Amino acid sequence: MNFAHTEDRRMLADSLDRYVAEQYSFDTRMAIAASPKGFSTQRWAQFAELGVIGALFDEAHGGYGGAGFDIAVVFEALGRGLVVEPFLASAILAGSALVHAGDEAQRALLPDIIDGAVVTTLAHEEPESHYETARVQTTARRSGESWVLDGHKAVVPVGDQAQVLIVSARTSGQVDDHDGISLFIVPADAPGLSLRSYPTIDGGRAADVNFKQTILPASALLGTKGQGLATLEHAIGRGVLALCAEALGAMEVAKQSTIDYLQTRKQFGVPIGSFQALQHRMADLLLEIEQARSAVINAAAALDAERITRERALSAAKYSIGRIGTLVAEECIQLHGGIGMTWELPLAHYAKRLVMIDHQLGDEDHHLARFIALSQR
Repeated sequence: MNFAHTEDRRMLADSLDRYVAEQYSFDTRMAIAASPKGFSTQRWAQFAELGVIGALFDEAHGGYGGAGFDIAVVFEALGRGLVVEPFLASAILAGSALVHAGDEAQRALLPDIIDGAVVTTLAHEEPESHYETARVQTTARRSGESWVLDGHKAVVPVGDQAQVLIVSARTSGQVDDHDGISLFIVPADAPGLSLRSYPTIDGGRAADVNFKQTILPASALLGTKGQGLATLEHAIGRGVLALCAEALGAMEVAKQSTIDYLQTRKQFGVPIGSFQALQHRMADLLLEIEQARSAVINAAAALDAERITRERALSAAKYSIGRIGTLVAEECIQLHGGIGMTWELPLAHYAKRLVMIDHQLGDEDHHLARFIALSQR
């Protein structure tokens, strides 16, 4: 199989890398992350103009990409810049759910998402879900021609800035049943919706969202009643690939900054990179990062495969990224010494992002157990 990127993907990667390098400096990123919104609407619009959001959707839905390698190319570049704009929440998680299950009227929202005019997010995780996609306690019941939502969603990315939320709720069955999960399109100003927002440790923003007798029209139902798990799995799978590629980009920056430091920091009159013990540690790190790259390539190639093959590849990649990302964060900081922990040095922020990626959409332990379970089917 040929894993070389197409000419279009290479051009996209070059354009995005150049934009991030020239227009999205570390200082700019830190200022954006510290702002009340947690991202820049101006930068978000510029990314849309560059076609970066459109690259995450296929042609049938207004984009020009949407394949696994398109996602990998975009998010690897975003990871190199520690970009905080809501690509994962809006374009990947919520956008993929709309593409997968939306009817014609619901998909009319996609052009505004691709243009950056509307920010959306997926409100699915709950305080007791423990990364299990099918564990949903929020409920939705019929009341005449309407739906009534009650429940609580936790750590919803950009939940305080999204104009539209895709919300999972149980319409039948028990808490852990695979059947009985439905998805709803909920405007952020819906009566009965309240939230508490907060910054996350790696520079983003999230919110806990509560629904108390939130009334929605019948048209808010996304897809078939009780069959939302397949849509969630589809959207979260694409999110897992995006996170893995983002981590790979962050690893590359951490690696290069560490190599530069080893070549310039001197001790006993020579660069510390000449010390054999540090050379061995760096060589091991390079091999681990290449293994992470292989896992991302494998996951991207399997994104459109049948379910078991796809989900095994995604869980294998997320497990590898969780383990290797944490290793890269720890080793690069240790090889820098005390300066590696300082707020002013970009490395510390790349390390935080790598550690937090492990905890998004399932951590290392969760995906190892999931990979084993899928391998036994």
